[in-house]
This record gives sequence, C-alpha cells and structure tokens, in this order.
Amino acid sequence: MKIRTVVVGLGATGRAIASSLLRRADVEIVGAADRDPRVVGQDLGVLLGGVANGVVVVSDPAELPAADLAIVATVSDLHRAADVLLPLLERSYNVLSICEELAHPWRSHPDLARRLDDTAKAHGVTVLGSGANPGVLMDTLPLLLTALTQRVESVRIRRRTDMSRYGAILAKFGLGLTPREFATARSRGEVVGHHGFEQAIGALAAGLGWDLDSVDVGEVEPAVVTTSPRVGDHMRIEPGQIAAVTHAARGVLKGDVVIDLEITFGFFEPADETAAGDDYRIVGEEQVVGLRSSVGFDSFLSTVAAAVNASAAVVEARPGLLSMGDLPARSVAAKGERRAGRASLGATHSRDRESTTWGGRPTWKESGTA
Repeated sequence: MKIRTVVVGLGATGRAIASSLLRRADVEIVGAADRDPRVVGQDLGVLLGGVANGVVVVSDPAELPAADLAIVATVSDLHRAADVLLPLLERSYNVLSICEELAHPWRSHPDLARRLDDTAKAHGVTVLGSGANPGVLMDTLPLLLTALTQRVESVRIRRRTDMSRYGAILAKFGLGLTPREFATARSRGEVVGHHGFEQAIGALAAGLGWDLDSVDVGEVEPAVVTTSPRVGDHMRIEPGQIAAVTHAARGVLKGDVVIDLEITFGFFEPADETAAGDDYRIVGEEQVVGLRSSVGFDSFLSTVAAAVNASAAVVEARPGLLSMGDLPARSVAAKGERRAGRASLGATHSRDRESTTWGGRPTWKESGTA
C-alpha cells in the first residue's frame, strides 16, 4: 500500500523532496501547499518540470486532503513552524519536517516540545524533525560511531557545507553581503547563521547520557570575501561580498568542552583557503574513532535524502515527538530502487565524489577558515 503524502512548502528543498517522492513506488503525493501566489493553483507535476499529475497546489494547508504523512519544508524557527505542525497533527497526519529546531527540541524549546509530543500522542501519530544537520551529520552519525568505544571523552566535528543549491535560507547566513552590511545585519538579528546547533548537541548528549552544563552557540563570522563572481542556483555573489561564513557551538560538561562543532557555509572555489571536507573525531576510552570525507557531505542532497528516506519510518513509528536517533537504522536506510547500468563496486566514474577514511587513530587535520 502506498503512503498517501502531502508536501507543505515548495521552496528549493521542498520541490527537491517532492520530485524525489514522485519517483518512489511506495509513496503517492495527494496534495501540496505553498503561500507563494506564483505557484498556487499550478499542477504539482508541471511545477516540478514533469507531466501533470492532478495535484493542484493550494495556499492553505487546511485545504489539503487527508493523508498518512505530511512533509513540511518551510522555516527553521520552531515557533513559526509550530503554527503549521500542530494543526496537521490535530488532523491526524504523521508529520516529518526539516525545521532544524524540531530535530531535538527538548532542551531548547521544552514547553513547545511537550505540546507537540502530547498532541501527536493524543491523535496517535508521530512528528519527526529530519534533515542532514541536525538529523544525521552532527548527531545521529557521530552517535552511531560512538558504538565503537565503551566510554566517550569528547566529540569534535568540522564541516564545510556548500550552500550554492539553496534559496531563501541563504539570507540568515549573510551570504552576498559586504562585510559592513554583514555586521549591521547581524547586530539587528537578521543574520543568525545556523539553526540547529542546540538540537544537534542536545540529541548527541542525550544519546550519550550526558547532562550538559550548557550549550554555547557563538556568533556567525565571515570566512571568505570573494574577489570574483560566484553563482549558485538562486544567488549570485559579487566581488567584495561574503561568499562563506563560519559558525560554531560547544557542549560543556563539568567545565569541559565535550562536544565541539564548527561549520563553514558558503559558495566555494578550489582556491579558497578554507579546507575542503568533513572531519569527525571521537575520543574514546579504548581508541580514537575518526571519519573523514575529503569533499564533504553535500548538505542539500543529504537533507533531501534524509527526509525522503525517513518518510515510511515516520508512519510506522510509535506516536509522539521523536528524533532521528529514536528510529532503527534500517528504517531510514535508502530505499530508492537501483537503476540498471549504474556502477558496480570497484568501478570508477567522474561523478563518484565520496571519499572517506576510517581509522583507529587517524591523523587529525583542522579544517581552517579563511
């Protein structure tokens, strides 16, 4: 039986999620909603560049038909997202959202987390925050890696995230501003950087049984001011404007930094001083566990995949507010059908970008910032 699904939010990420769902044999999209008047009234299939499928985009989620699952790709702020999430739960939709602050809101938004949990349980459905980060890359993945040591001393992660595929969310990073404009916008609270550090650290600490003293989130800082134009799918960055920023956060336990996270977000070029790749270092009692991706995990593609792959798991999970770490690993594994003619193990293709290194005591290389 197919999972009847509606999609709320048809920005760049929402459209990519919807396009992926249309290719799934186990999902049927029966409704879509977005506030943008340019897309309201359009056929979803046509909007996504395909053939008409009879699903007409509506402006109000309240107009959506009954379904098993609602996937919400709207805003990062949980208070704003809750205005959409709660009515969907009250209509007995299972809900999966890429709102970063939903990933593990028990520490950062305790009252709202309880309300979401109570509402979901009262209607026998599940609500889940999913995505690349938080969701997988800075919480569930390192939590899984800690299974290789019996006692963890610290977790340290450095990531470089390509933002060139994103659209509306770029404003919160201050990309495309001059350094002076950036400073002004940050002082006004218009540039806030990454939403989700508190949730990623909270989820990781909860999994490790750590009751942290504090979660300290620093200010987002400029990392690269470009000297040449850089072009993304939805933005062009001109010389003299900020092309990358760095944001970091720390989890403190008994006075020690035990979780140390840092991400550089931007439109990158090979000549940038900012080191490419993602690095994980978990200091354990018996060994140091390291993982490195030399090119980095693609944030946009990973967010889409995490949401799509968790769709069936949300419908099948126990009622209430859950995080990705609450779900069995096999339930969120990729389920898309393998296409004929793709490379087998050992083959080399120019599009094969992944490169990871595992080791007991790897050499740790800092991902510097420009």
